Amino acid sequence: MNGREAQPDGDGAGPVPQGVPLVGRRDALRAFAQSVDATVTRGFQFRAVVGEPGAGKTRLMAELAAMAGGRGITTLWGRAAEFEQIMPFSALVDALDDHLEARRDELSGRLGAGQARLLAAVFPALAAKMPVPAEGAGHEDDGDQSGMVRYRLYRALRQLIDELATPAGLALILDDVHWADDSSAEFLDHLVRHPPRGRVLVAVAYRPMQVTPRLAALARSAGVRGGEVAVGPLNQAEVEQFLGPAVHRSRRAALFEASGGNPFYLEALARMSRLAVGELPATVRAALQVELGDLSPGSLLVAQAAAVTADEFEPALAAVTAEVGEARTLDALDELVARDIVRPGTGGRFRFRHPLVRQAAYESAAAGWRLAAHARLAAHLTGLGAPATMRAHHIERSGSFGDQRAIATLVEAARTVAAQAPVTAAHWLRKALDLMPEEPGTLEERLELLMELSRALGVSGRLADGRDTARELLRLLPEDDHARRAKAARICALMERQLDRPHEARALLLDELRRMPDPRAAVAIPLRMRLVAESMMRADFRAAQAVLDLMPDSEEGWAPGLAMAVAALRPMPALAAGRLTEALHAADAADSMITGALDEHLAEWLDAVAWTCWAEDYMGRYSSALRHFDRAAAVARSTGQDYILTNLLAGRARTLIVLGRLPEALDTAEESVEGARLLESGQQTVFALTFLCLALTWSGEHEAALQAGEEAIRVGVGGDEVWGDMARYARSVALICVGRVDEGVEALLDACDGFVDPRLDKATLLTCCEHLAYAEASRGRPEAAMAYAQRAATLTQPQLPVFSGLVPLAEAHALRTGDPRAAAERADQASILLTAGERRMDAGRALMTAGIAYGEAGERALARARLRDASEIFNASGARSLAAQAARAQRRLGVRVSSAGTGGQASGPHGLSPRETEIALLVAEGLTNQLIAEQLFLSVRTVETHLSHVFAKLGVTSRVGVATKLNRGGP
Repeated sequence: MNGREAQPDGDGAGPVPQGVPLVGRRDALRAFAQSVDATVTRGFQFRAVVGEPGAGKTRLMAELAAMAGGRGITTLWGRAAEFEQIMPFSALVDALDDHLEARRDELSGRLGAGQARLLAAVFPALAAKMPVPAEGAGHEDDGDQSGMVRYRLYRALRQLIDELATPAGLALILDDVHWADDSSAEFLDHLVRHPPRGRVLVAVAYRPMQVTPRLAALARSAGVRGGEVAVGPLNQAEVEQFLGPAVHRSRRAALFEASGGNPFYLEALARMSRLAVGELPATVRAALQVELGDLSPGSLLVAQAAAVTADEFEPALAAVTAEVGEARTLDALDELVARDIVRPGTGGRFRFRHPLVRQAAYESAAAGWRLAAHARLAAHLTGLGAPATMRAHHIERSGSFGDQRAIATLVEAARTVAAQAPVTAAHWLRKALDLMPEEPGTLEERLELLMELSRALGVSGRLADGRDTARELLRLLPEDDHARRAKAARICALMERQLDRPHEARALLLDELRRMPDPRAAVAIPLRMRLVAESMMRADFRAAQAVLDLMPDSEEGWAPGLAMAVAALRPMPALAAGRLTEALHAADAADSMITGALDEHLAEWLDAVAWTCWAEDYMGRYSSALRHFDRAAAVARSTGQDYILTNLLAGRARTLIVLGRLPEALDTAEESVEGARLLESGQQTVFALTFLCLALTWSGEHEAALQAGEEAIRVGVGGDEVWGDMARYARSVALICVGRVDEGVEALLDACDGFVDPRLDKATLLTCCEHLAYAEASRGRPEAAMAYAQRAATLTQPQLPVFSGLVPLAEAHALRTGDPRAAAERADQASILLTAGERRMDAGRALMTAGIAYGEAGERALARARLRDASEIFNASGARSLAAQAARAQRRLGVRVSSAGTGGQASGPHGLSPRETEIALLVAEGLTNQLIAEQLFLSVRTVETHLSHVFAKLGVTSRVGVATKLNRGGP
């Protein structure tokens, strides 16, 4: 739904949309449009809108009111109120009275005196014109008050509605009719059985579990004139659209899960600064307290006990918690079900209507009672032999200081879930430590728990807490406890690096190694591995290799996975030193060991495994790199290792860019950025933004690419390390592609240190030379372009032929001005080499360069063929800007290219690009963003971005507006 409940406008017309686009609800809007059309063409229609509290019924009714108003129909809105259920016709009075006051003189002349007197008894506005007779006064309509007078009143009300519908029609919208009085329900039943003659649309909204059978049957009673619209929760794609791109993907997922897709709950939760809060949002709490306040004391007690138990609970456990008999519990459950607080589940269990309802019930209980209730339930579950993970939730809320059984339960539960849910494990470990006295007798156990806690905090992305816990552990550990000190120091150094404190990380590692009597012992291996990684981050590959040279490949007694982790570190230093035969052999060995490793062993050493993934990408082994990136990322996700996931996603995005899978690259890079921001790690943020910049550049989103590149540099970390240079490289490519060539050349030379002492890898330096050759050629400096092509030739490595195509491509740029035929031939050669190396984007660029050069050389047939092949690559890859360039070159050769082949740059009807037109048409057909994404092989985020452009270009604010605009074909 929209971002807020629509509010009454104060004149009786009811809620109006607030300018925020409606999300989802295609079926409802289609049904509304049909109802409005049918009212105009055929007369009376009835529509029931049914959904649980907060589902968005009111917002949908506002859309119906807007539709009716757009057709010139008078729209009147009323609402029944919970505390006015004894007031007869309260919803009708709310809807009609202000309007009647404005028209009472006119209506008095058109209504008979008897009808007017009857209506004056209902509507204060008419009573002011025609006072109600005193009690006992007679008139011609006196009769049986329970029969004929009531019938005559209903006839008078029906005639009034007909009069109000003249001439354009009337939409009578009644909200919250589950609270309507009996008279209102009886009149609505009369109205659907005896419809008005004019153009009248009656729409009612209610909660299905609280409505009377008579009201629930109205839509069915209306026959062909009636219909029901069910308003369910939003699906995940709709929640993402509701929240918008400004909300991080991970928070959107958390909000979806917490709200269950209920728009009211969703909006209330989204307004909060964080999701894990101790209290309900005020708006939700107030609404739910009203529901709970109407329960009988016994039923409220059972609801509170059930809230202590679980979302889906067994009556027997609720009875134990509430300390009441099962018979009384079942009686209470009958009331709770009738009031839709809980609902029947499976296997004799019950569940709360929504998690927030459970939280409200929980918070309504006194704090002391809750503590005792958790203790009763924990004791009962222990007697039943329930697992620790089931008991821990109750133990942590009721355990007392020094309670060894409570501590043992929490620790057992934490260890059970540590591999899959480190955040939960950390929570239970901290609770166990809080209950544990700090005394000599507990020191050893405390050390073990701190070790486990520091790792759980670190891998789950709570970097500062993980670092601080590891520091506390090092302070408490004996000087000669080298094995545990090494583990703690490794965790601490990892966290210091992620927190942008590399010098502290290195100093800690060296200090711990100096403490060891034998720095080559097995216990020192984790420290030395971390030292290797620190050296490689600084591009000090000699230092990294020196440490690796002192490490064996494996030894007896090593922990499982350690040999694999050491092997994973070896390819990168060898590659950086130019020892390619050794690097390729090391990569093969690491590939084999990683492929054969169990996930649980991979999970322990993901920071080392990542180095093989990156090394394979640097060597141009893209398929293997992608396979390892994918598996490592999956393990990181399943084990909650957020700190390494962002790094893996950044590398995956880099690989996908080269392979020409730009939509996937964009999605991956965006996820990496979101994760890095949540970690508050400058290093990871720079990594992620760097490859988001490159993905956006080749996708044709140049301004967004520049913003990402500039932010990566503005973060201000990594300036003296290789990843800082990579960020400057990405921004310089974006500058060149956007046409700011002079700035781009200067920035690119800065990124590679003018080729004096560059930290960038040779593959990236080769691409720098090719980009510089292109830039210099575009500036009319073919000699300078050729100089960069020659420099590129010095960087090639025969063992890595995948990059060799960049040299003839750079030469083609330099030759185009003076010898286009030679340039075309060199570009042809480049395309063959780059295609063989899976560098799809570069192969497409080479084909386009060849096509343009062949055209300039007068070889039009060859030019057209190369440009056609380039266009196919760019369109398939999602490289919109490059596709547009290729299309322009084709048109210069007389080739007719449809706008659909331009990568989305040309404008179609209403100024929409082909991709925007495609998405708009699918929206008009009623497809959700998720379905559109699946059909077009795009991400949901990309669809959302296009759809926002569609809204702006069409001048509409909703999906219905898109459909209307396209169907009318108007300007």
